[in-house]
Amino acid sequence: MPSLCRDCLTEFDAGRRCPSCASPRIVQHDELFDLSIAHMDCDAFYASVEKRDDPSLEGKPVIIGGGRRGVVSTACYVARIRGVRSAMPMFQALKLCPDAVIIKPRMDAYAEVSRAIRGMMEEMTPAIEPLSLDEAFLDLTGTARLHGRPPAVMLARLVKRMRDELGITGSIGLSHNKFLAKVASDLEKPHGFSVIGAAETGAFLRDKPVRLIWGIGPAAQASLDKAGIRTFADLLRWDQTDLVARFGSMGDRLWHLARGQDRRAVTRNAPMKSISNETTFGEDTANADILDGHLWRMAEKVADRAKAKGQAGRVVTLKLKRHNHTTLTRRVSLHEPAQLADVIYRTARALFDQVQDDGPFRLLGCGISDLSVADDGAISGDLLDPGARKRGEAERATDAIRARFGSDAIMKGRALR
Repeated sequence: MPSLCRDCLTEFDAGRRCPSCASPRIVQHDELFDLSIAHMDCDAFYASVEKRDDPSLEGKPVIIGGGRRGVVSTACYVARIRGVRSAMPMFQALKLCPDAVIIKPRMDAYAEVSRAIRGMMEEMTPAIEPLSLDEAFLDLTGTARLHGRPPAVMLARLVKRMRDELGITGSIGLSHNKFLAKVASDLEKPHGFSVIGAAETGAFLRDKPVRLIWGIGPAAQASLDKAGIRTFADLLRWDQTDLVARFGSMGDRLWHLARGQDRRAVTRNAPMKSISNETTFGEDTANADILDGHLWRMAEKVADRAKAKGQAGRVVTLKLKRHNHTTLTRRVSLHEPAQLADVIYRTARALFDQVQDDGPFRLLGCGISDLSVADDGAISGDLLDPGARKRGEAERATDAIRARFGSDAIMKGRALR
């Protein structure tokens, strides 16, 4: 059986240890040297960077996130053993792990490490699809001739370099499509290297829960439960037309994934789907002025990112989280895509005014989606709002002043609330 030592990168036939270095860290699979679609996921990335930069944290439970009112961004594996998970409210994480070391995110440090990892990937293949700072899909099809070694070896070399040169570990999933590569990367974390071959796909998936599918959250799982669908075997009993009739476009996706089919290509420049910003308050608040000030600042941040990327959004979304952690979301489609803070704010504020809930709220967010390339500099008028054009022109002028003299050179009074 084709085998690979993950420590010295020796290729060999079946065996429990590497014949060159005697390492037990080997990966074996019948299709090991034939597969080329991979998913690399760093292990507890933010926490790993912090432990690398501060050796005194070694062996301690580390949580990256905000204060007691925030949520967990990342937890190291010591904290995860105690039950701490990403996106968990911080107060709940501290109940599970009261001795945890809490560290505020250092995004600049994480981005620097991410760029270094991306550089290593670029040496392997141009077909890279980043999903976040710490994970990406890679397509190494046809690279064996270039590197003189199969994709599996180059992937093992990648995570070895990450560990040796950056002090960061990662897990590899290798398969014949993106869906299965991502599934594989989660099988043996941390420090994993898992393979799902084409020949074993059906047998591998059959008894697995459908929540294995990326994007199946609590709401989707509840809908599937009502239909009696809990495993891939349950999905296989449905006809494609029935799944589509019941679940729409998701039904068609489920039918194919139940059979291990995923035709999505690894796309280097995958289109951005949305731009958003949100904040968790130090204390629940129902104060209209405070909420309005936060909403304006968020609209500005969303607009700044949209302008920087030359994007505009046709859909504006407002997000509120109540004191009991239930979430309320409202969205509306605009006549024309927008990127101006004034438009985003006024639309989000109108959505907020329609909410039949006086709060208090613990989280507020807004964003735009259904993105398209912005008509640079265009400012649309509004027959129902004669002042819209003037405000748009003023915002463009403000942008020019901030670009020259700094982001704090000029601001609206509501931003100080």
